[in-house]
Amino acid sequence: MTSNVGAGEGSPALPSSQDQGTEAQATTGPDGSPPADLVAWGWDEAWAATFSPVAAAGLTPARVIAQHRGQWIIATGRGEASASLTGRFRHEAEPGDLPAVGDWVGCVASLHDGQTRIDAILPRRSTFLRRAAGPRLGVQVLAANVDVIFVATSLNGDLNPRRLERYVSTGRESGAEPVVLLTKADLSDDGDARAAGLSDELRVPVVALSTRSGQGMRTIARWFEAGRTLALVGSSGVGKSTLLNRLAGEQLMVTREIRDDDSRGRHTTSHRELFRLPGGALMLDTPGMRELGLWGTEVGVDETFADLVELAARCRFADCSHRLEPGCAIRAAVSAGRVDERRLRSYRRLSHEVAEQPSIAARHARERHFGNAIRRAAADSISRKEYRGQDS
Repeated sequence: MTSNVGAGEGSPALPSSQDQGTEAQATTGPDGSPPADLVAWGWDEAWAATFSPVAAAGLTPARVIAQHRGQWIIATGRGEASASLTGRFRHEAEPGDLPAVGDWVGCVASLHDGQTRIDAILPRRSTFLRRAAGPRLGVQVLAANVDVIFVATSLNGDLNPRRLERYVSTGRESGAEPVVLLTKADLSDDGDARAAGLSDELRVPVVALSTRSGQGMRTIARWFEAGRTLALVGSSGVGKSTLLNRLAGEQLMVTREIRDDDSRGRHTTSHRELFRLPGGALMLDTPGMRELGLWGTEVGVDETFADLVELAARCRFADCSHRLEPGCAIRAAVSAGRVDERRLRSYRRLSHEVAEQPSIAARHARERHFGNAIRRAAADSISRKEYRGQDS
């Protein structure tokens, strides 16, 4: 990957007319079709249509494929490059607005140092969010424009259905399709049975697989269509990097074995990165997470606990907390053995966590920022043309 780091922020500016002509070559091929480099990273007609007003403002498309402390690695129509933000973009960005791995962005070439600058983000088709770690309330975008979220957990003592409910709820809310992968199936004698039980409970596909024996690998192949973007999320050491290496057919990520003393894995992946796989699918690998704080997942939680939501509608009181109230349909189902008490506690906990959060205005702010960036870029372009006309 290219690793040239920009020499400084500089003032944001559109390319000159000569620069724009050069950049235009990166958005179309000789026959007017999109360049192969962009298509290989998921560019399609729908993205081209969305990008049209940005292109008119003099920006060129690229996809963020990695991030390293204030520098973004992007895939452009002419290969990979490093990029930073325009000063204006950085100054006006709201929480959740900064580019994330998977984002499609609009770029300009700085007239000051020639480095690529990111000045706009296209509206995301899906956004995998979590509450940022730490005491301050904030949001972190873990992955953008993902079609399928693979939630990986190992079939050993670390298997935790409550943690899976949290991940699946977040995956549903993101707009992507959540799929649970039970890795290290070679260590379990009842992997398929446990997968079936979890699938019924979570209402999502669950696959038991082993990279050693090959179990389940053919089953998940149906999600790996050319041009689709998939993401691997989960705790540390559950086999995400090992699975990625198996799918890629090469050692892309360093892996470490699971600890024998507590069945927990060790941290291997240190950053989020998007990889191209044989066959044309794209895989976003993420570092293992010790916790996944929910952020704006009301719909995701309700869909994951759809059975309890349906029962709650039968409670005597509309504001039933499902604890001690008379006529509680959920408590009756628990007493009858139709609902697991632990699942009910998880539903109450996740619902309470979501209810305590403020409304998610960041999504609307991102859309406003995108529109403002286009209008500013267009205005700058007109001003430059007028300025050059006066000089001549």
